Amino acid sequence: MQAPLAIVDVETTGSDPAADRVTEIALLETDGAALTAQWSTLINPGTRIPGAIQALTGITQDMVDAAPRFGEIAQELYERLAGRIFVAHNARFDYGFLRREFDRAGFKYLAKTLCTVRLSRRLYPHAEGHDLDSLIERHGLECAARHRALPDAAALWQFLRIASEEHGADVLEVAARQIARQPTLPPHLERSALEEIPDAPGVYIFYDEGAAPLYVGKSRAMRSRVLQHFIATAAWTPRVRRIEWQRTAGELGALLREAELVKALDPVYNRQLRRSERLCGFAFDGKRLRLAGADEIDADTLPFVYGVWRSRRAALQALRVAADEHRLCLQTLGFDVKKKGSCLRHQVGRCAGVCAGRENVHVHHARVAAALARLKHLDWPHRGPLAVVEEDRSRDATEVHVLDRWCYLGTATSDAEVAELLEARRPRFDYDHYRILSRHLGKRGVRVVQLPA
Repeated sequence: MQAPLAIVDVETTGSDPAADRVTEIALLETDGAALTAQWSTLINPGTRIPGAIQALTGITQDMVDAAPRFGEIAQELYERLAGRIFVAHNARFDYGFLRREFDRAGFKYLAKTLCTVRLSRRLYPHAEGHDLDSLIERHGLECAARHRALPDAAALWQFLRIASEEHGADVLEVAARQIARQPTLPPHLERSALEEIPDAPGVYIFYDEGAAPLYVGKSRAMRSRVLQHFIATAAWTPRVRRIEWQRTAGELGALLREAELVKALDPVYNRQLRRSERLCGFAFDGKRLRLAGADEIDADTLPFVYGVWRSRRAALQALRVAADEHRLCLQTLGFDVKKKGSCLRHQVGRCAGVCAGRENVHVHHARVAAALARLKHLDWPHRGPLAVVEEDRSRDATEVHVLDRWCYLGTATSDAEVAELLEARRPRFDYDHYRILSRHLGKRGVRVVQLPA
């Protein structure tokens, strides 16, 4: 409470700092546990405010159309924030939006942050909720207009004073220091290297002293995620000497690029997304079941493969589970030790007895087909190749991810590049790409364009 604080609240057009913009800012300045100044302004976001956001905040389009742009107030706000600890409820949200707005205005803003959500959880661990509404109700805080920047910021100032009175200044200071830990960088890694990383979607690569890749990661907010590596440090983070990063237009691009880089660079500390030479699945022609290897699984054969696994061991485990559920004979299918008479599984009641002549083999194989159908991957639900479009409105960038039957062909930034990918089409099945794409295409709001077959 003795430190110079900037208690901040922002209202925005949405929840994504890369795509949405600030509509209102409020700032309370404190020094020595005393409120010394308060400042607020509406901001013209240069875009439309969704109706649901207008209803939530009470900030209408007419109100912001007459307000200044962020660039017009950036210098004054920058000076007010300078040298102060940035305090906000869910500080990552407010800090992320202001960082992005300052970046657009040509300012590099960095500050120590204190999140009052985390502070509330630390000081009141048994409380049911820690959102601002819960704090207002629990502590009897005054808030003249919820979801307006200045009243919300004022409620946070009241919360800090109450917390100090209830727990004492020393306890509050210890709690604040614990939750506001700053990154501990390796001696040879300049902080400027982190400052250059945008808090935007993309992938990053850590290298050691010998330029060997240590780790590849991805995030929707790269800078924040990279900093987390040096706050909750792993045994290998002190070895980091250099960081490379690649920005993408959105989350899907970051996921696909991460999967490619892990396979290409083979970093020491990535356990997932490795090469999949042991990839396998089951092939069944109605009579014979066998394991199909990675060299047999591609865009053309994928519809005829039942299930895809990273290893033979994982595939056989899935088969045993299916065999137990459907009382299948693994001996008859060639996946158990061949012996005369009934198999051991039949003797313990897990096999219906085709091996002992108690079941017709055609009936057994019909159950095999039914069991395999439940293991089958998702069918490609489109008529041909597909483009998934991601836009980064903050820098007017668009990326088009070209797909064909769950295979990722590449990313393009123009119609000509899309045409080149389709012309040179060589669909190669990758298990990690399949998992990424099957999850992403199932989300709401994904923008897709059907491409010519």
